[in-house]
Amino acid sequence: MTFTGRAVRYDSYLPLRLQRAFKKLGSDISLARRKRRIQVSVMAERCNISRATLRKIETGDPTVSAGSYGMVLFVLEMTERLADLVDVTRDVGGLEIDAAHLPQRIRERRKRAGRTKRK
Repeated sequence: MTFTGRAVRYDSYLPLRLQRAFKKLGSDISLARRKRRIQVSVMAERCNISRATLRKIETGDPTVSAGSYGMVLFVLEMTERLADLVDVTRDVGGLEIDAAHLPQRIRERRKRAGRTKRK
C-alpha cells in the first residue's frame, strides 16, 4: 500500500467474513452494555477510553486497539471469552495438523553397544 495522504478505509482491505465478525462483535458488546444499563459516558470512563472510541468499538471498527476491546470486555465481566479466543484445545485445524504428524508406529529404542551404566 502506498501513502496517498488519505485515510484508507478498513473495508477496502479486510475480507468480508472478517468485516462481518467485527460488526457482530461490536453489536454484541453494545447489546451487553445496554442490557447492563450502563450509559456510554460511564462505560467509556470505566474503560479509560473516549466516547468516540467506544462508539467505534460498538460499530465493530477493527482499527481500534485490542487493548481497548479487552478493557471493554473486562468492564462487562467477559474476559474469559477473550482468554478462550484462540484456545488450543478448540483449534480443530491445529489438532488435525498434530494428528497428521503422529508417527505410524513406535519402535523400541535400541541399546547402543559399548555403553555401560554409571552409578
